[in-house]
Amino acid sequence: MRPETTFSGPDLCARPAREIVAELRSGHLDPVDLVAASAQRIEQVEPDVNAVVTRCTERALKQAADLPTHAAQNAALAGWLAGLPVGIKDLNNVGGVKTTFGNTAMRDFTPEVSDAFVARLESRGALVMGKTNTPEFGAGGNSKNEVFGATRNPWDTRMNAGGSSGGAAVSLATGEVWLSQGSDLMGSLRTPAAHCGVLGLRPSPGRAGGSPALGAFLPEAVQGPMARDVRDIALFLDTMTGWDAAMPLSLDAPATPFAQAVDQDAPAPCIAFSEDQNGFAPVEGEIRTVLRAAMKQVARAGATVDTACPDLPQLNDTYLSLRGMHYGAVVDRLPPEVQATFCDRLRDNVAFGRALTRDAIYDAIHHRSLIYDTMRRFLTHHDVLAIPVVGLAPAKVELDYPEMVDGEPVGTYESWLRFSFLAVVANLPALAMPVGFTPAGLPVSLQLIGAPRAEARLLQCALFIEQALALPATPIDPIRRH
Repeated sequence: MRPETTFSGPDLCARPAREIVAELRSGHLDPVDLVAASAQRIEQVEPDVNAVVTRCTERALKQAADLPTHAAQNAALAGWLAGLPVGIKDLNNVGGVKTTFGNTAMRDFTPEVSDAFVARLESRGALVMGKTNTPEFGAGGNSKNEVFGATRNPWDTRMNAGGSSGGAAVSLATGEVWLSQGSDLMGSLRTPAAHCGVLGLRPSPGRAGGSPALGAFLPEAVQGPMARDVRDIALFLDTMTGWDAAMPLSLDAPATPFAQAVDQDAPAPCIAFSEDQNGFAPVEGEIRTVLRAAMKQVARAGATVDTACPDLPQLNDTYLSLRGMHYGAVVDRLPPEVQATFCDRLRDNVAFGRALTRDAIYDAIHHRSLIYDTMRRFLTHHDVLAIPVVGLAPAKVELDYPEMVDGEPVGTYESWLRFSFLAVVANLPALAMPVGFTPAGLPVSLQLIGAPRAEARLLQCALFIEQALALPATPIDPIRRH
């Protein structure tokens, strides 16, 4: 059961994004009032959670004044947000706003122009309220850095919020914004969504624009939407999608918008469920218990739930090599004065990428193809593969990563995030969504991995599960524990 919670913020902040956007489009709400409500809520909760680390309220109001110009071109789009305040992760440039990447050498960096991805969101009616916290250059499962400190879990402020989109997840869970952008290379959308009881979608590469400029042709790091329920995720995905030559992997928008597809009549899902992905990573007993109970409830609602998971040899080494290639091609190209300030974890990631052998690189490319084909065939018989997001509940905020999971030593922070590997290697869409709580009142989430470029069906399956479990999706006041 979800613990008893309160919400003391403005009533507007507790409403679903899609309802707010509908009223913005009809003229029944004014973007200026939403900016004020968001700013009030940010001021109210930030001392407890440290999620929106750089605020840009005045810039949001100025952007609101430009909405008529953008509306002339984009108001007919399914993803037109019409003046909805959103959060942007502090790994993306927002013109005129401090962008630190959680790095001390970048603490005063203010870009003149926004990244292409951010410019797209703003042209489609999003108002950037602030930058959300992240570990240094996104490398970590706990959103803390030497510039802003640690983001805290709203369900228990002693605990961490996950990473690297931890600030984004908390901004949603506490009602600071209605939608928040994240990115994902090793579960960076999915882990914080799971820790904070919200939703995070890692879409197919290119579905939500593209990778960072230095890695524009690499499919491993993707942008994606985060929200409090499935229909709001679909809305935000529509905002993000579409071809743009500045993002060379970007895909054309689908003929049927995701916000429309998610509500189409569709058969009950056929779900392949595995508690631990054939023993790929350890899972605590309390997590298994919640996942089993959720799947039983979903089956009672009419879904087919089979215990099944394909064999995926070489997944671990393949993922680590692909990730190492990303660090070698992207992070290792940063200026020497920035690299000189890297934390040990980031420095180790770069060193791993530099040290990859020719055979490791070629093997990763070969095995990725085999793993993709295995999943492609497996998902012709099931709509989604359901696995954990992480194997344990959120840990104390002081820990970079847990030392043990279900009695097994973790070793490295990559190891405790192993459930994130499959979707990245196979280029498949994956959604983290809440399905229950531990006895201590901390969120537990399920990860749904869909077929190639099948975001629409993935969202339909997620909506079925969401309705079957009927968990509240309203934001909360941070729960302070000492």
